[in-house]
Amino acid sequence: MSTTQVISQAEERMKKAISSLQKEFQTIRTGRANAALLDRVDVEYYGTNTPLKGLANISTPDGRSLLIQPYDKGALKEIEQAIHKADLGLTPTSDGNVIRINVPQLTEERRKEIVKTVKKFGEDTRIAMRNIRRDAADELKKLKATQISEDEIKREEEHLQKVVDKYVKEVDKHVHEKEAEVMAV
Repeated sequence: MSTTQVISQAEERMKKAISSLQKEFQTIRTGRANAALLDRVDVEYYGTNTPLKGLANISTPDGRSLLIQPYDKGALKEIEQAIHKADLGLTPTSDGNVIRINVPQLTEERRKEIVKTVKKFGEDTRIAMRNIRRDAADELKKLKATQISEDEIKREEEHLQKVVDKYVKEVDKHVHEKEAEVMAV
């Protein structure tokens, strides 16, 4: 394996960490209705755990509510139970054909709790970045035992650090944007 392969693999892992962070952020409630709030909901459908979005059409008719239209009306009760079990702080109401969920306005205290969660996700991602950097640096040191000079290893480690810094800045940007979104009334 060459030094460029080590760094490109590390960069790929960092991109995946950022993408994972963005998925986590999509499931965080911000006070506005968003179909991604229900991404973690799995419904037991004919004995199999199935993602809710595979069983129903989820739409946001306005900024404060979600509308869930099951493809199979027989799954209505299971969907309702799954939303309750997911403990999202949302209360589904059914009229026999569709499920409506009103997304309540967040209190200031709850917003601050959510911001703490956002910061924790950001910190976890930064830790993942440091772990990726450590793994890549270890790989580079293993290469030193082969034919690659110490100077080249140093240059590659500096390049690796610049890559890590770039992705950490991106994490910080995403955290800041999500904080602003959560705190917006």
